[in-house]
Amino acid sequence: MTDTHPVEMSTPAAPRPVTPSTILAEVVRDMRERLEGIDGLDRSILASAARAEALAAGLDPYLDLCTTAESAALADLALRTAHRDWDANPSSIPEVRLEQEMLSGHVEGQALKFLVFACAARRVLEIGMFTGYSALAMAEELGEAGEVVACEIDADVATFARECFDRSPVGRRITIEVGPAGETLRRLDDRCRAGDVAPFDFVFIDADKPGYLGYLDLLLEGSLLAPRALIAVDNTLLQGEPYAAGTTASVNGAAMATFNAALTYDDRVEQVVLPLRDGLTLIRRVPDRAR
Repeated sequence: MTDTHPVEMSTPAAPRPVTPSTILAEVVRDMRERLEGIDGLDRSILASAARAEALAAGLDPYLDLCTTAESAALADLALRTAHRDWDANPSSIPEVRLEQEMLSGHVEGQALKFLVFACAARRVLEIGMFTGYSALAMAEELGEAGEVVACEIDADVATFARECFDRSPVGRRITIEVGPAGETLRRLDDRCRAGDVAPFDFVFIDADKPGYLGYLDLLLEGSLLAPRALIAVDNTLLQGEPYAAGTTASVNGAAMATFNAALTYDDRVEQVVLPLRDGLTLIRRVPDRAR
C-alpha cells in the first residue's frame, strides 16, 4: 500500500531520559561532571561517581544487547516512529503530547512476547497502542488464529500504526479500535457477555494514567477476562515519581502512585511490580474471584 505518512529520513533526536534508570544515569553523570570541576577533591570520590555512572548508564544498553533481537518489522516500526516529527504532527487529543519515547521498545516488547507465550494466549487486548510496537510484538507470538485488539484514541496515530502493521506478515492479526478506551471496553464487554466473542487471555494497559483504575475495574468486574487471564500494566514506576523522595509528582506520576497504592490493598488481585523500563506490574485475579 502507499504510505500516507512517509518516513522523514533526517536523523532522529536521541530519546530523552524517561525511565528511572535513564534519569538516574543523567543525574549521576551531571554529579560526576560537577565533581570533576572541584580542585583538590579526593580522587576516590570521583572514582565512586564514575562507578555509579557506569552502573546506571550501562544497564539499559546491556539489557538490549542480551535480549533476543527484534524482528525486521518491529525494527522498521521503531525507526519510522523515531523519524516522525511528532511536534509537527501533534495529537488531536488536547491533553496528549505524542513523542517517540512513548514506544514500548525492544526489551519490553520481548518481555510481552514471553508473557503472551506463557499464557498460551489466543486473544490479547491492548489498552493504549500509540504506533503499535507492543501490539505487533504480541501479534508475532500469537498463532494464525490469534488476535490482538488494540485500543487507540487518536485516529491519526491509529492510521500510522496500521500502515506499519501492513508492512508485517502478522499485521493482519491486529484489529484497531479507535475511540475512548472506556467506551471500547464496555462495548467489548457486552460482546463477551453475549458470547459473540471470546474473552481475553492477556491484557496490556499503556494508556492515560489517570484512567488506569477505571480500566482495571472494567476488566475485573466484567466479562472481558478469561479465567486465567494475566494483566500487564505499564509505567507503574513512572520516572521514579511514585517512590522517589523529594520528587514533585506530575499528574501522571500522582495517578500512578494512586494506582499502585489502590492495587496494594485490592483483595481481588495478586500482583508483582517489575523494574522493567518504566515499571511493569503483572496482575491476576485471585482464584476465588475467577469467573
